[in-house]
Amino acid sequence: MIDWPSYNRSLVQRGEILFSYDFLDGWGSEIENMNINKKGKPFVFPDSFILAIGYIRYLFHLPYRQTQGIIKATGKRLPANPPSYGHICKRINKLNIDIKRDKMDDDDDLIISIDSTGIKITNRGQWMDEKWNTQNRKGYLKIHVAVDIKTRKIIALEVTDEKVHDGKMLKKLVNHVLDSREPNTVKIKSVLADGAYDSNPNFVYLEDKKINPGIKVRRNSIVSPKNNRLRNNEVKLQAKDLLKWKTKRKYGQRWISETVFSAIKRMFGEYTSANRFQNMVKEIMIKVSLYNIFRRI
Repeated sequence: MIDWPSYNRSLVQRGEILFSYDFLDGWGSEIENMNINKKGKPFVFPDSFILAIGYIRYLFHLPYRQTQGIIKATGKRLPANPPSYGHICKRINKLNIDIKRDKMDDDDDLIISIDSTGIKITNRGQWMDEKWNTQNRKGYLKIHVAVDIKTRKIIALEVTDEKVHDGKMLKKLVNHVLDSREPNTVKIKSVLADGAYDSNPNFVYLEDKKINPGIKVRRNSIVSPKNNRLRNNEVKLQAKDLLKWKTKRKYGQRWISETVFSAIKRMFGEYTSANRFQNMVKEIMIKVSLYNIFRRI
């Protein structure tokens, strides 16, 4: 049952985060640290301020010029004149984004769900392509995530083109989670993933890291001496009683990654507005970072 008063307060807090201007408290010290040993023209605006502008731009789907107008109208207390749209664009695409702004809790029962989804590179021209049956296909991006099923936060992220197979990203995503804290402080109990991640190298890796696999194997899988021992064991368990295996591995909670994708696409859209690949990656990371902030409240 949803606690509606609490839910409504959390939605109000989202607006407070975007327009709180808390970065003013540490404006001077942050600028001073950023300008240490800097060559050339010194920074005038701290990264925290530029990141806040990025949050506003992508949440409300604003062009850079309109974003400049909003900052100019609302930023009367800024220590400096508001930045131009060109300056905003350059600084946003050079930000160092950390999607895990909060430290992860030490938890021996950390269960993560791994999955991927597609993001359109552009939202322009689709009607003309359909109408005239043109072949001007621009492709799409794939975002690969590891989601903490308890908090529903994205704790690892990789962005690739559509040609990269999902199964090849499991090792990178798990390594990102393990490297997010000091060595041996994060322990993953289980990894949940669909059949796209069913491969011997993935099972070998999970066995080496002492992580329980929650990967659904292919229907025609058989026990073979060529396969990894852990994979053979999963084949036996799933062939014997698939429902019991799903209950034991909590495989049903894998759908949480799907709800995360749905939430991100509803908030930020199903496409990127950037033109260059590195800027597209930066845009997605800013969106994921803001999503995690919303999940925190």
